[in-house]
Amino acid sequence: MAYSSNDGRPRILICGYYGEHNLGDDALLSVLLNQLDDGWSPVITARDRQAVESIAPGLETVNRRSLASVLKAVRHVDALILGGGSLLQDSTSTRSLIYYILLIWCAKSLQKPVLLWGQGLGPLKRSINRLLVRTSLKTISSVTWRDPSSMNQAKEWMLDVPMNIGPDPVWGHSAPPWTSGQSLILCWRPTPLLGRSGWNQLVSSLSRFSEIHDLNVIWLAFHEHQDASLFQSLVNEQIVPQSLEQRSTTLVAESISQVQKLFSESSMIIAMRLHALILAAVGGVPASALSYDPKVAAAAELAGIPYSELNNQLSEQHLIAQWNEAMKKPLAEDEICALARDAKIHSDVLNKNLRQLIRR
Repeated sequence: MAYSSNDGRPRILICGYYGEHNLGDDALLSVLLNQLDDGWSPVITARDRQAVESIAPGLETVNRRSLASVLKAVRHVDALILGGGSLLQDSTSTRSLIYYILLIWCAKSLQKPVLLWGQGLGPLKRSINRLLVRTSLKTISSVTWRDPSSMNQAKEWMLDVPMNIGPDPVWGHSAPPWTSGQSLILCWRPTPLLGRSGWNQLVSSLSRFSEIHDLNVIWLAFHEHQDASLFQSLVNEQIVPQSLEQRSTTLVAESISQVQKLFSESSMIIAMRLHALILAAVGGVPASALSYDPKVAAAAELAGIPYSELNNQLSEQHLIAQWNEAMKKPLAEDEICALARDAKIHSDVLNKNLRQLIRR
C-alpha cells in the first residue's frame, strides 16, 4: 500500500535530531533534502517546526519529542530514514537510543523498509545497548556509514546488510567563497574531557594566539542549548584573561546562511563541533580542530586539517604552533570537491533504494 501526499507522491519519514537548535543537524537535513529525488514527499521529525521551516518551507513535520506522534507517523509512510549524525549511541542517553530502536522495530513490524543515511555507529558503552543495536541493524534494508570505525564495527558484527561508506554528508554542502577578515571564530562546547587545568591551558593559548594576530574572538554557539553559556561560565570561573574577555563576543548560530557568511568573513575557525569544522573547510576557511570525540578526529584526518585531542595536558606551545600552521593552509578547492564527490554516495545509495521501492 502506498501512502501518497496531496500531490500524489509517496511519503517517507525522515528522523533525526532536527529542530533542536543544533546547526550541525540542520546542515545534515539541508544536504539530505537537496540531494533527495523529487519523487518523494518527506515528513520530518522536528522539535521546533519553525527551525525546520527555514530549511524546508512547506514540508510536513511531526514533533520528534512525542514518541507516540512519531510512531503514528510511521504507520502512514512508505519508508523510514534515519538521517545523519550518530543516532545509535548511548553517550547522550540510553533513552535516546531506545527511541530510535523503537522506530526501527515499529517500521519493520509494519513491513516498511528502514534506510540509514550518513550514520555514525556508537559510542555504545553498555553491553545490553550493543546487543540491542546489533539486533536492530540486522533488520534494516540499507546503511551508509560516515566513518571507518562505524563501518568496521558493523563488519565485526557480521551484519548481512548492504553497507557503504563515505565522508560525512555535510562535505557536500555548498558554501560562499572565503574573503578573510580579522575575526577568529570558536565553535566550542562544554566537555568533561577538560578540567580546570585543561581549560586554563586552552584559553591561555587562545588569548596569546589572538594577541599575536590581533584578532577579534567570536564565541559562536553552534548548539544553542549546550554552547551559549560556555564563555560566561569560563569568565565566572576566572579562566578568561581580561585581555581576551575584552576582545571577545558571544553569538548564537541562527541559520546555516548566517554562519557561512560569518565564516567566509573570518580569519580562521577553531572548532570542537564536527559540522562547524566541515562547513568552514567546505568554504575554504582556514580551520583547526579540537577533538572531544573520535568523529572529529576522523574528519580532520580525512581532510588533512590539523587537530589536537582534548585532555588536561594541552601544550600552549603546541596549540599556538598548530593554529599558526592551520592559518596558512586552508583546504584547496580540488580537495573540497573530492570530499564532496565522495560524500554523495550517501544520497546516491538512498535514492537508488527508494527508486527500487517505487517499482514494487
